[in-house]
Amino acid sequence: MCLLLSSYTCGLGALSAERGQRDRVYIFAAFTFALGAAFLFIEVSEFAVMIRSGAPFIGFFTLVVMHGAHVTGGLIWLIYLMAQVVAKGVRVHVLRRLLCFSLFWHTLDIVWIGVLTLVYLMGAR
Repeated sequence: MCLLLSSYTCGLGALSAERGQRDRVYIFAAFTFALGAAFLFIEVSEFAVMIRSGAPFIGFFTLVVMHGAHVTGGLIWLIYLMAQVVAKGVRVHVLRRLLCFSLFWHTLDIVWIGVLTLVYLMGAR
């Protein structure tokens, strides 16, 4: 749910940027970051439990860790973009970067839905 909600707040941030609502961009970026970080925390906590129980799922760990690495990269990218908004405002080139980030973040969400379905739900059967 954290990642799904972060996708929603990211979309609201992109809409706010298109409308030139700088303060709302900051608010929605903060929510997106907090939800993305919460997702990573939950994922790492889950890994710790699985590793302690001796789970030998090499493919599973590789897939989920790669997704987590992309989420981490996205959070770093979001911090960088917010620094650009602070320094330059919501100019055309900054807006384009924000929209590219938004597409990246939504793609991470779509990939996570696939991972969740194939690995967690179907793997539990």
